Amino acid sequence: MSGTDHLIRTDHPDGVTEICLNRVPVNALSPGFLFDLADLLKELEADDIVRAVVISSPFKVLSAGLDLKEAQSFTLEQQHAIVEALNVGFLALFAFPKPTVAAINGAAIAGGLFFVLSSDLRVAGPKASLGLAEVRVGADFPTGPLEIARGTLSPDMLRRLMLTGQPIRAEAALDAGIVDVLENDTEAVLPRALQEARTLAALPAIAYASIKRQIRGGVIATIEGAMKNGANAPAGGWFNAETKQAMQRMIG
Repeated sequence: MSGTDHLIRTDHPDGVTEICLNRVPVNALSPGFLFDLADLLKELEADDIVRAVVISSPFKVLSAGLDLKEAQSFTLEQQHAIVEALNVGFLALFAFPKPTVAAINGAAIAGGLFFVLSSDLRVAGPKASLGLAEVRVGADFPTGPLEIARGTLSPDMLRRLMLTGQPIRAEAALDAGIVDVLENDTEAVLPRALQEARTLAALPAIAYASIKRQIRGGVIATIEGAMKNGANAPAGGWFNAETKQAMQRMIG
């Protein structure tokens, strides 16, 4: 077992490595958290023993997205830092050449949903809920998450999640193809995710990486191109005149 305080690496049999998101209490996103994820994925990509990765959480949520109380006071520099981290961290997961499986044992909301959308296969439990709440907090989407959502959600689900900001339950996510496996018991989610990862790990690795790149290469190129052209530091920052007040309403 290794990693950082908020990312715990555990190596399982058959070449499966688990990354446990461990940023207390709800895996709120921060630049350090997301840049560390990108660094760990780079390490796992170079490790020939690792053949598949599972993303998990020990909490009742997978990730609740940004800490809105903290985000209200972000300076321009801090807004640029989190935008860059969202782009870099989730691109690293989306482009990771080895199989990835998300174990979704609770809510995956706003930025937290991109741990799910960036993974290859998604296993959810009965208490899972999935949503993109950005419109409700008065913020649009950084390029990386936006393109990943476009590349992985159907047009109707993209419209529904992005323009209402309301989450959907696990059953609806299964019907929509956002979730691949639905377990009736929360305790069964991680074991099933590890099982699915072992199955994917047994596939020919070179072909898997090549086909994954064929599927996702266009989205990856779009994100990388945007980042080179200033998408990590949007002019005027990420937030707008409505954002702080909208965040306050969300917090209650």
